[in-house]
Amino acid sequence: MHNKIIAAQLAACGWLALAANVPAHAAPVDGQAYFAQNCASCHTVDAGMGSRAGPGLYNVVGRRAGSLAGYNYTDALAKAGAAGKTWTREQLDVFLRDPNKDVPGTAMPIGIADAAPRAAVIDYLAAQSGKGAAPAKSAAAGATAGNGARSGAWTDDKPGDLHRITVDDLLQPYASDSAGNGPKVARRPDGALPAVPRGFKVSVFAGDTGKARLALRAPNGDIILSEAASGEVRILRPSQDGSKAASTSVFASGLSRPYGLALWPSGANPKYLYVANVNSVVRIPYGVGDLKAQGAPETIVEKIADTGGGHVTRTLAFSKDDKTLFLSVGSATNVAAGIGPKPPQPLAQWEARHGLGAAWGEETSRAAVLAFDPDGKNRRPFANGLRNCVGMLVHPGTGDLFCNVNERDELGDNLPPDYVTRVKQGGFYGWPWYYLGAHEDPRLKGIRPDLRDKVTVPDTLIQAHSAPLGMTVYQAPAGAKNAFPKEYEGDIFVALHGSWNRGIRTGYKVVRVTMKNGVPTGQYQDFMTGMVLSDRDVWGRPAAVTVAADGALLVVDDAGGVVWRIAPDR
Repeated sequence: MHNKIIAAQLAACGWLALAANVPAHAAPVDGQAYFAQNCASCHTVDAGMGSRAGPGLYNVVGRRAGSLAGYNYTDALAKAGAAGKTWTREQLDVFLRDPNKDVPGTAMPIGIADAAPRAAVIDYLAAQSGKGAAPAKSAAAGATAGNGARSGAWTDDKPGDLHRITVDDLLQPYASDSAGNGPKVARRPDGALPAVPRGFKVSVFAGDTGKARLALRAPNGDIILSEAASGEVRILRPSQDGSKAASTSVFASGLSRPYGLALWPSGANPKYLYVANVNSVVRIPYGVGDLKAQGAPETIVEKIADTGGGHVTRTLAFSKDDKTLFLSVGSATNVAAGIGPKPPQPLAQWEARHGLGAAWGEETSRAAVLAFDPDGKNRRPFANGLRNCVGMLVHPGTGDLFCNVNERDELGDNLPPDYVTRVKQGGFYGWPWYYLGAHEDPRLKGIRPDLRDKVTVPDTLIQAHSAPLGMTVYQAPAGAKNAFPKEYEGDIFVALHGSWNRGIRTGYKVVRVTMKNGVPTGQYQDFMTGMVLSDRDVWGRPAAVTVAADGALLVVDDAGGVVWRIAPDR
């Protein structure tokens, strides 16, 4: 069951992973290779493997839509199947060209726009027909397997609960089966609101925000959102009292799966909005108060890596002195099982160029933080072994770079924990050969014994498969009317998008990582919970957090299409 396979990003994959652009006169596309690089992070074609974050695609050609046993389909796809929609080659071509147009409400908002790779993938999927029946085991079978299965379960979540996980708590690999338990996003029950601690209140700041994924506050209080699905950056302008978004504007469009955002220089008068596309970095002229870009994007990093599939979020942050641009790049695969035991150059030469613990092959320049000058030049490695650093920031007090990391999948319900950590220049954090110190991944046993004692142990461990995404340091703006109590100042809020590779659901909440003098204490606390209905259904998935100009905490929910506002209840 524990094949060396590519596993899912945390974050919400819907039906197929996102596709890279292909030149009009490119060489013929290998459908199997394309699937492995762009789709296998969320799907399998192995009938014995069940589901991952997305449904299994064995025997998909000729199958009724939304009919794979045990997978938690959206209502949209389930209804389409009930109405008779069947996945013929022609139907797959229409769906993959623009999934949300074909099936409004599907969890897969982005498809394969280019005809050549789309046709190659459909050919590959068609060739998998007749290779076995779907497994009878339900998607959540892991819920009853193994010890410690209930540790960190959603049923125990409530605001104020404290958690501390240490490396001494780690279970052995495969202590429980590897589950394929992606959530079904349900309609929010009438009157339902997230739960927050006593002394706080929660309300809707903005609705109909679609699949917005990252939020950034501008100096004038505007909230800048990136949306990979539409290729847009949008701006929410708060009302005069800050309680709601008074308007929404499209600042820029035509981008390539934009995610990371950063303003430069820091302070009251930035000149550029930097945007991380899936395989490039651009900067757009920006003046405080702009609702539409005043100029075209300037590409400052033309290519981030040779591969664009797998984890596709790229996050940006500037150093405290504004002289260094940091760029996080997630891995292409789950555990780099296909790269082989040696780099293409002698190891010492490879690491002199790419940094300690840098992977190679399709993982070159992946699972890493890279550094650049603000103009995109002087590219250099900063740290390696960070499987998917989605949340990245520079702490305003200490200047330390922080990452939260989605750790690897398919080692069991509670292994290994995700984490939040300071990232040291030249540091190596374990992926793919080790996790959380000298714990060797059994799927890559014996390949890099030289690294065993060189792995940096992260600062704060978070329940495995929680899928941390956006994070922010709580720092109340000067004169903020809704500032949190002083004890929150300098702490880090993290959006946990929620599990798929766990039998009993976990995550789907916002947590507070406690700090002391700018250093993580190793403890975290539930802050916003209550968005899970069952081990199948959820009605919200926190994707990002930022602090509003009035001191309220804003939480982007990309499942509900809502931005929540949390403020002291005064």
